[in-house]
Amino acid sequence: MGSQDEHTDGTGRRALLGAAMFGAGGAVLGLSGTARAAGSQSAGHGGGLQSLPVPTVIGHRGASGYRPEHTFGSYQLALDLGADIVEAGDLVPTRDGHLVCRHEPEIGGTTNVADHPEFAGRRTTKVLDGVSTTGWFTEDFTLAELKTLRAIERIPANRPHNTLYNGRWSIPTFEEVLKWQDEQTRKRGKQVWIYPETKHPTYFRALGLGLEERVAKLLRRHGKDKRNSPVILQSFEPTSIQRLNKLVDNPLVVLLSAASTRPWDFVEKGDPRTVADLITPKGLREIAGYAQGIGPTLDLVITKKADGSLDKETTLVADAHKVGLVLHPYTMRNENPFLPAEYRRGTDADAYGDAFGAFKRYFATGIDGVFTDNPDTGVLARADFVNG
Repeated sequence: MGSQDEHTDGTGRRALLGAAMFGAGGAVLGLSGTARAAGSQSAGHGGGLQSLPVPTVIGHRGASGYRPEHTFGSYQLALDLGADIVEAGDLVPTRDGHLVCRHEPEIGGTTNVADHPEFAGRRTTKVLDGVSTTGWFTEDFTLAELKTLRAIERIPANRPHNTLYNGRWSIPTFEEVLKWQDEQTRKRGKQVWIYPETKHPTYFRALGLGLEERVAKLLRRHGKDKRNSPVILQSFEPTSIQRLNKLVDNPLVVLLSAASTRPWDFVEKGDPRTVADLITPKGLREIAGYAQGIGPTLDLVITKKADGSLDKETTLVADAHKVGLVLHPYTMRNENPFLPAEYRRGTDADAYGDAFGAFKRYFATGIDGVFTDNPDTGVLARADFVNG
């Protein structure tokens, strides 16, 4: 968390932020927006969001470009590669109410559950946020049962090298992640940050497995429910963030998908607004009333043409900064299919394109950080950018 010195006035917070960014390479990019966001939280101590380098490099599900996602192998490597924050965990519940880290409740694509004949009968079809989904679901397993499974690579076509690690790691619980965070902070001599997400909170609440209360209880138990705690909470459902805002004091971030989409909680309660409505000045002002940041898809920062190349920069960065929100867009990946068309090189689906060029373009918009599957690329790209 950095220094515990008092920085109670805006100037102190700006000085702290400047020092953090100087450590990252001397840039003052994004200072005003981030400093304003810091100012909007009455941060009494050094630490909190404003202590992070800008632009912040966030290891997406760990270092998932190199290891199967949401495993301690992936999380550990993200720290080794220089990530400022590790997105340790997308949180989903077990049948007996424990929180575990999986990209989705459906685990057929991220574990070896299909190789376990004793669980063959658990394969089922459910409607998940309006989408019919077939597979195995965490809420149908106890934690003890899930612990018999091993993680596998989710996108082997793009990451054949990651399949080398299939079966090496188990599914982490959120409690294990919180303990790991403390161990790593001690070992590395610097505060390790995590960035968990509540997944499909409306869906799970209907099953009697409310996520927010469980998250809050664990954070309280570990003394990590404070304004300056090194745990940022995120969700695609604004009502989940509003609920968390009443339960904990952590920094909170609303995730935003494509402009034409509607958050699932809005669909369920008949709110007609789309993401396009949420990113208007009025929508952003409303979000700033209960959150400290937004996590937009990169296409909301720079739109794309029909051919997949970059088109126009939007006003989202400026509009969000105006109301004191930080922006942590997602997701930068090195492989061709995930890059804007003009940064692709060759035709191989698993070959790297000009990821550095793409990072530079997005950093130039003034974003405060970015989620990336390749934290080492992000760290190098940031050094190029702030020193360039």
